[in-house]
Amino acid sequence: MPTPLGDRIRKLRKDAPMTLEGLAQKVDSSKSYVWEIENKNVARPSAEKLALIANALETTVDYLLQGSNVTDAEEARDQAFYRKYMKQQPTKRRQMQKFLDALDED
Repeated sequence: MPTPLGDRIRKLRKDAPMTLEGLAQKVDSSKSYVWEIENKNVARPSAEKLALIANALETTVDYLLQGSNVTDAEEARDQAFYRKYMKQQPTKRRQMQKFLDALDED
């Protein structure tokens, strides 16, 4: 029987769209392991594996585990993007800001 964690991973993977095999390759696991996470009530994956899955699905571990107020996959992606943005060097962040400013111009 699937768990809420498995349901969220499956939904995000299908929305990507990504196959079981594609996700498994991105997180250095077997297709059967990803299938088990999505479809069975197995022990939770390690924190490291959850982080890899969240990164591959462009979301957060919090969203996968529902440990935060993030209830929407899109909001989780936005938060993941912001964390990636904040890790960039200042010059890269300025470039990204200019790009976004250009998109806002009418």
